[in-house]
Amino acid sequence: MLRYLTAGESHGKCLVGILEGMPAGLKVNKREIDEELARRQKGYGRGARMKIEKDNTRILCGLRKGKTIGSPIALLIENKDCKIDSLPPLVCPRPGHADLPGALKYNTKDIRDVLERASARETAMRVAIGALCRTLLEQFKIEVISQVTSIGRVCAYTQGLSFNQIRSRVAKSRTSCADKVAEARMIKEIDKVRKEGDSLGGTFEVIAAGLPAGLGSCAHWERRLDARVAALLMSIPAIKGVEVGAGFIGACLRGSELHDAIFYASRKGFFRKTNHAGGLEGGITNGEPLVLRCAMKPISTLKRPLPSVNIRSKRAVRAAVERADVCAVPAAAVVGEAAVAFCLAESLLEKFAGDSLFETKRNHEGYLKQIKKF
Repeated sequence: MLRYLTAGESHGKCLVGILEGMPAGLKVNKREIDEELARRQKGYGRGARMKIEKDNTRILCGLRKGKTIGSPIALLIENKDCKIDSLPPLVCPRPGHADLPGALKYNTKDIRDVLERASARETAMRVAIGALCRTLLEQFKIEVISQVTSIGRVCAYTQGLSFNQIRSRVAKSRTSCADKVAEARMIKEIDKVRKEGDSLGGTFEVIAAGLPAGLGSCAHWERRLDARVAALLMSIPAIKGVEVGAGFIGACLRGSELHDAIFYASRKGFFRKTNHAGGLEGGITNGEPLVLRCAMKPISTLKRPLPSVNIRSKRAVRAAVERADVCAVPAAAVVGEAAVAFCLAESLLEKFAGDSLFETKRNHEGYLKQIKKF
């Protein structure tokens, strides 16, 4: 019911997005979309491109008087750094990037034909689309946040912090980290790596609160919510791993240590005292917060490049050096929020349907009453 499509190149005229399936009657605030775009551009370790672009969304259609009308929504973000036709050819592929496999796939001797679309610049439109989905989720009291949990070998410790504490601390952090001690060490590590001409990856966590039990399905593989959200997160450039809840650590535990015991209270219904499952059981939300973690590899462009091969002469060379970030984990976390917001909005509309927001809310309220009386 909900789907999107993006178009545009890193140094092209613009990025374009079309979101289809949003119910009518949802009030959209353009400022909130632009605030999400600004969050994506921040983060210690970002490159010079972020100083050039001041991302601003233009909503071309799909709204009337500030509200959705049920038709597809078209968005546009203009690129200030628009020079796609004047850039010189690139023939020395960067290890870790789409450069070489893309050149082989599309039979081009100019890697720029590949990197212009493979660039993470495209995620700006994903964030704009995610912001629209976040607006829908807010109508159902569903919130999505993220936090950086490691950069390089520097790990944060945030166990025991509440949802609101994480959100508040991350908003004040230059690395989107809720652990101040770790943040300082992360900044120091980024500075060190920048001087060495290298790059850093890391991990981040996305948390969604307020979800009802019952989103997703165990009936078919493609309807399992864990599979769907993992696919969306893995599609973010440089993401190499996704885990739900305890993830890989859970594989080391016994069943009695891992699985979340079930309790019941008349005022709150079924609940858990732990959330090792990360809010998902059998591909279905269980009413607990959704907890997802992503591993991001270091940026592929290095100031001190690795060995490569000129795709035209076949001679040994050093990989190309492009303008790039030293570390983009905080930005990737914002993109991760957008991916999760879209997935949850899609699942919400599948479960509660409705051509208008009024109808969807009515269906949602009826379902909540149903499971409360279960």
